[in-house]
Amino acid sequence: MPIDDDKPFTTTHFIPTMVAHMMTPGVVQVPGDVSVSEAALLLEREKAPCLLIKDTDTKFGLMTPADIVKKVVAQGLEPHDVEVRTIMTRPVQFIEYDEVLAEASTLMIATGASLLIVTKQNQPVGVLSAQDLMLNPPRRGTRIPVVVSVVGRPSAQGLNYNAMILQLNHLGALIESATKLAAKANVVLAFSIPGQNTPLTIRGRVIANEALGTKTDKPSIEPGCWHGEIQFTDLSSSDLTRIRAWALQTMPPSPHTI
Repeated sequence: MPIDDDKPFTTTHFIPTMVAHMMTPGVVQVPGDVSVSEAALLLEREKAPCLLIKDTDTKFGLMTPADIVKKVVAQGLEPHDVEVRTIMTRPVQFIEYDEVLAEASTLMIATGASLLIVTKQNQPVGVLSAQDLMLNPPRRGTRIPVVVSVVGRPSAQGLNYNAMILQLNHLGALIESATKLAAKANVVLAFSIPGQNTPLTIRGRVIANEALGTKTDKPSIEPGCWHGEIQFTDLSSSDLTRIRAWALQTMPPSPHTI
């Protein structure tokens, strides 16, 4: 596939970063009459950012380590004698797992909440914090050559395809390829991040694929070209750090920066 660095690339039909991609999976839920000492032990054991307190069928609250410090320890109260319902923070803000991150940011700003409970069909499935949003940069536009190898499918095993990464962060990539990759196919991406000497080899899964120009009024500039949405899997901590650092370095300057 020819590479033209001056040619603008299409970015309107990729699957954006969802709340589910950024959240901490799992929600620890307890009734309102649990003692703060029990809740503190549960927080530590589960390594959870908070507890979801279900006081009644319609009354919910959150309890964090900060609530224990400010509302119990600092007040000289005995944790065994305090029920979590008396120190829980209300109201709880909920967001569906398939909302885009921008919606989560808007909700946090509008309500002042630093934690959101993520739901799937109204059932709690995870927690999203303001820190998650700050430490996890969105995708950056780029043009990085990549070799895509399909794995786990005998009919495609060992086949390598040249492609181009159009968008990238530590969660996944949007690629442009002359070859259509089957949805749910497991792939390996081999590429080098600009400015880094050591190549990356990252496993992923194809979660969407569409022909370039199929959802626009204009015909495709390159007939037979495909956009593939790749979600990374089993990303090592070192690879995650390298991609995240690159994404942060390529963030556009703030409009308030002089």
